[in-house]
Parts: sequence; structure tokens; C-alpha cells
Amino acid sequence: MFTVFAVEGYFSLIVEVILLGVKIFAIVACLTYPAEAYTAAGKLTKPAWAIILGLGLVVQIVMVGAGPINIINLAFTIAAFVFLADVRPALAGLRRR
Repeated sequence: MFTVFAVEGYFSLIVEVILLGVKIFAIVACLTYPAEAYTAAGKLTKPAWAIILGLGLVVQIVMVGAGPINIINLAFTIAAFVFLADVRPALAGLRRR
């Protein structure tokens, strides 16, 4: 029998898995572009983004039971979304030219 807490637990697990996938995708995308592209696009350097996204992935894995909505996990999730929404399109635009 499902209780409210069971549904909340399953929902939290689904959100954690989705955010883990987003962070894995972001770190892989970060590592595929050359370091020169970051400076040419006027963005933060490749090592800086790799450290930020790598720490976010490690925090997500270590704090797997803490839930997706805590301040540290939320900050790294926002960083991953910023990379995917701002930096990655700028880097991809440089590659097409």
C-alpha cells in the first residue's frame, strides 16, 4: 500500500536520478571542448568548469540519500544548467565556424 511518504520517496529518487544524468551530461560536454574554445568564447576556463561540474557530480553521488533539494546540491545543479544553457551553446557556435 502506498503512503504519502512512499510517493514522496519515489519522486525524490526520480528527481535525483534525473539531476545525476544532467550533471553527467554537463561534465562530459565540458570535457569534449578544447581549452582554447573557452577563452575564445569569453567564458570561464575549461579547468574551472571541469572542477565546478566535477565537484557537483561528486556531491550528487556522495549525498545520494540527502535528497535533491539541499543548498549545496542546488548550487551545483544551477551551475550545471548554466553551463548547458550558456557556455555549451557558445562553444558549439565556435565549432561550426
